[in-house]
Parts: sequence; structure tokens; C-alpha cells
Amino acid sequence: MIRSFFRRKKTQREEPVVEYTPDRLPLSTDIHSHLIPGIDDGSPDLETSLKLIEGLGALGYRRLITTPHVMADSYRNSSETIRQGAEKLREALDQKGISIEIKAAAEYYLDEEFLRRLEREDILTIGDRMVLFETSYYNEPLSFEKQVYEISARGYQPLLAHPERYRYVEDPETFYGRLREMGVSFQVNINSLGGYYGREAAQKALWLGEKGWIDYLGSDLHTVKQLEFLEKSLGLEKFYQLVSINPIKNDKM
Repeated sequence: MIRSFFRRKKTQREEPVVEYTPDRLPLSTDIHSHLIPGIDDGSPDLETSLKLIEGLGALGYRRLITTPHVMADSYRNSSETIRQGAEKLREALDQKGISIEIKAAAEYYLDEEFLRRLEREDILTIGDRMVLFETSYYNEPLSFEKQVYEISARGYQPLLAHPERYRYVEDPETFYGRLREMGVSFQVNINSLGGYYGREAAQKALWLGEKGWIDYLGSDLHTVKQLEFLEKSLGLEKFYQLVSINPIKNDKM
């Protein structure tokens, strides 16, 4: 079992919460979301995208780096379709007078198509060289470390999306520790802290926080339901505890 110093006392019936306002939120940049309409399992249409972005703005975010899925078997998005979708979204925000900065990168699934993109340098990055990637939730890729090495060898910074959600991780110290040694940064989903993805993901997120191994936080926003949960998660005391002891770099991008 993963123990965490954030765990609440047994006598408490609810998670402790703190009041926050947009000017108190300890980060203003989100680096993981699915806001471009109709290109993956995120926002299905422009109306929903605008609602999600307005909601993020109300929570204190001022800059969003949205990251559509890129998967050979499911979401065959090209860099160009992502750029075009982001531009249309920016135009819609301008028309509505919503002053939130939108940039686009991608969340790459580790598959053969990703390796081909690396070879062509057809990669959308967060910042100058950071590559957000994910794997299956249930099975560790056979060539995981080799693919991570390829990212670094080509001059990119590997950033693992939501490490807390991978169910195949049975030995966190060994698995996460090895990736840290390889130079991988970690992006934890804020909603994991509130239990949105289940108890195991929450425990792993808090374990990573206790180790000081969280580099970035993301909303991983797909739906209005997640937005509503995000507001609750941002009000948890353990969210502020986590931010205070981890070198969160969102606003340095």
C-alpha cells in the first residue's frame, strides 16, 4: 500500500478545503487539456470548448496549452489539423471577447507512429522542446525505456502525462525512480488528488507529491463534469500542500 503524509485523519468525514480566488490560485498556466472541438475524446463541439475555457478562466487560468491525443489506432491527428483547430478556437475566443491565451501541443501515445514522427521531427511541443506522452493504462510498453531514450536522444524533454493513472505500476519507487534517472518529468492531473480517477490514482499522486517528484500539474480537461470536479480539487488543502513542496513549473513555460 502507498502511504501518504497527505492522508486525512480517520475522524474526519470530509477532505479539508480552503477558500481560493483566481488571484490566489498558485498557477495560471494549464499544460494538458483537450479543448479543440471534435478531434479526440475531448470537447465535441465549439460551444462546449468555449464553456470549458470560460470555466478555466473563472478558476484563475490565463494561459492554456491544449494537447489533443495523437494515436495511430484512434486519433490520427496531424500537426496541421491540430494547428488549424487551435487557430479556429482562438478566432472564436476573440469574437466572444474571452482573453485567455491558447497554444497547442499534443499528447502522444507511445506507438510506432510516434517513433516515425520523432524521426521526421514532426512533433508539437510544450514550450520549445517538451514532449507530452502517455502509454496504455493497463500494460507497460515492451520497449518503454527505449522509446523514452529516443525522445531524449533527439533533443526533446520527455514529460509523462498523468503517471499516477498507470495501473501496471506496482512498485512506484522502482518504476518512477528509474524514469527520473532517465530525465523524465512528471505531469500529475489535479483531479487525481480529489479521487476523480479512483483511489489508486489518488494514492499514487499523493505519493509522488510526498517524494517531490511532481514537475507539472494539468487539468486534463475533457468534459464539463471534469471542470466541475476541478473546482473542488483546487480547493483541497492537500492541493496547496503539494504545490508548496513540489517544484511546479507550469508558469515557467
